[in-house]
Amino acid sequence: MTPLPLDGIRVIDFTQVMLGPSCTQMVADYGAEVIKIEKQKIGDLSRWSLGSDPDGLNNPVFSSLNRNKKSVAVDLKSETVRQQILELIDSADVVVSNFRPGVMERMGFGYEDLKERNPRLIYAVGTGYGIDGPYRHKGGQDVLAQAMSGAMARKADPTHPTAIYATTLCDYSAGMHLFQGILLAILQREKTGRGQLLSVSLYSSMIAMQMQEAAVHMMRGKDLNWAAFPLTGVFETTDRPVAMVGAFKENPLRDICEALEIDDLSKNERYADFDSQMAHRPELQAIFRERFAQESSAHWIERLEGVDILCSKVMTLPEALEDEQTIVNGLILEAGETPAGPVRLIGSPIDMSDAKVTVRLKPPKLGEHNDEYLSRQDNLAEAKAS
Repeated sequence: MTPLPLDGIRVIDFTQVMLGPSCTQMVADYGAEVIKIEKQKIGDLSRWSLGSDPDGLNNPVFSSLNRNKKSVAVDLKSETVRQQILELIDSADVVVSNFRPGVMERMGFGYEDLKERNPRLIYAVGTGYGIDGPYRHKGGQDVLAQAMSGAMARKADPTHPTAIYATTLCDYSAGMHLFQGILLAILQREKTGRGQLLSVSLYSSMIAMQMQEAAVHMMRGKDLNWAAFPLTGVFETTDRPVAMVGAFKENPLRDICEALEIDDLSKNERYADFDSQMAHRPELQAIFRERFAQESSAHWIERLEGVDILCSKVMTLPEALEDEQTIVNGLILEAGETPAGPVRLIGSPIDMSDAKVTVRLKPPKLGEHNDEYLSRQDNLAEAKAS
């Protein structure tokens, strides 16, 4: 078999919830040995996300983020166990954590301590706001990052109430940035022979995601809001909403009008160019809404695509999961069965011809791999403590 890109890389994973685990799952998917260090009896907090679940501590939320990993459940207050974990770190390539700054140091696993033991160690940290600065000790969370980064305040329509984005956008983007940082550090270590400290925060990731808008603001003093462009929007039809993006063409308004079978509004001075369209956006959007409401989504998609205007019906997540494109893209992974039913997970969005992601290890039970990484004496002490 072709080796996976990260075969031979050992990762000690102190992460929990989503930022860190989304990163370490990608590392594990591509071949690394990921040893997940969990708190005895409790484990990763995401094991409790759904409360009472038929699969217990391996509920779907936890399972979605922790395949291809091994779980070691310990009491890190035990000096014997701490020494055992330090020995694992001595042989590791990467340590990953996403606690508040200071927590790893208090446990004796800070970067300055570990790099003395293992100079080749890559020490990857995910935080809410950064490892330094005025917010370093403030509790970080996806919703707070949306709020503090300016992302939550951005709306297609200023009359809409400010709201939480319904998917954990910040956690996932920060997790992928942390994954990228680890890969870069591995590549640089090949050149220098040294490990390093790298950090990613929810806050920085969300600001970075707004790089275009930020550059326009800082360099031109203007607001860039793609969702508020005059020919872009979501419009109700007789059966379901349609999303339309009128852009990337010489005269998209003319083509939209052709598709909607209305007079060419681009000939009207009020809508003749982008600036005038922006100035009269509410009027344009009202015209579009009235027309879209008269026919089905399939009708309008066929008409719009006929003149090469970008559009799509608005699908629910269940519909998207069942869509043929999702299957063709290999996004659904099967991870066996439990008494509650099949374990079905989302795979990697990266499609490599020589590095296909598979479920080599099912999401681990809490402490499932203690015997593999802790001595028998340590395990007996763990069992007695529990």
